[in-house]
Amino acid sequence: MGTLPVLDFDRGLHRKYLNGFLHHQIPSFLSNMDTNRSVILFFCVSGLEVLDDINETPQERKHEMIDWLYCLQVEDDFVGGFQGSTTVNTCINRGQGGPYKWGHIATTYSCLLSLLILGDNFERVNRKEIVKSLRALQLEDGSFKGAIEGAENDMRFVFCACSISYILNDWNGVDVEKMVDFILKSIVSLIIRKLFVKCWLKSYDGGIGQGPGLESHCGSTFCAIAALALSNNLHRLSKMQIGNLRRWLLFRFDIGFNGRPNKPSDTCYSFWTGGALKILNAYQFIESKENPGFVLMTQDKYGGFCKWVNSGTDPMHTYFGLAGLSLMRYDNLNEMFPALNCTKRTHDRLKSLHARWK
Repeated sequence: MGTLPVLDFDRGLHRKYLNGFLHHQIPSFLSNMDTNRSVILFFCVSGLEVLDDINETPQERKHEMIDWLYCLQVEDDFVGGFQGSTTVNTCINRGQGGPYKWGHIATTYSCLLSLLILGDNFERVNRKEIVKSLRALQLEDGSFKGAIEGAENDMRFVFCACSISYILNDWNGVDVEKMVDFILKSIVSLIIRKLFVKCWLKSYDGGIGQGPGLESHCGSTFCAIAALALSNNLHRLSKMQIGNLRRWLLFRFDIGFNGRPNKPSDTCYSFWTGGALKILNAYQFIESKENPGFVLMTQDKYGGFCKWVNSGTDPMHTYFGLAGLSLMRYDNLNEMFPALNCTKRTHDRLKSLHARWK
């Protein structure tokens, strides 16, 4: 794989690829994503933001996308937030609740960030209902489920809950102590008694799983570390835990970044793994001029990035490929603010909104 030719980075092709999803019909191979069209929009506008190209989108088109996102907002007790798409909406239930018509924590996060990137001022966001819904989604163990019914609970949604609270500048929907406890219990470790010494040592892996007792994974590790950073609780990790996390994450770098031991490198982990290392102030230990090589090998000659070399492109891997290259300071891409999974420019705009809300 290391001998494959590396294509030149072409901003224009990636811009064209992402705009194709924004302004045209979703291609048939992504028809299974119809219920999550808002997430596809998020990947596209985020990718264009990393390329420093979102401002080239006409204002009229931005307003159309903003209005479409707001038509996904559900304003109802305990199910507030944003839907993934209009799939379950009809003329009969327009503007009111209905079966399965509720917000999802992941699409609420995606929609809020998309609105921010598109220049919206959040005046139409029902912040109180969203915060109330977060309280309903947190479980007794401190984790969050994705929706009020029929959804899993794991570290992904812990990150989403913290991101939403950070974006809305309101943490009343999160029991932070329970959430931190869930994260700390999810650090993969074995407890070993040291002979002849009255103490217990935690050792073994050091990564973080989707929940207690589950396999370490770079996606869940990023979500946990980012949640701690956003909630100002990164200091709750011990020196040993931070050291083990850094070590485990650094070992995920091969020709590119992988998500777990003995798995192939994957474009999206250039952000998930790289972003976690950035938050832990350890990215510098793997910085190299060779780092962009794998990601660049996964780009398509028609634009977009793939999961692996010689596989198909999609908006998610295109965005995370661009975000990963940004962490590598490649080709003047917009700088990332890793903890929120957005550019620093987007984060700066969010802080200016927070200042206005005071």
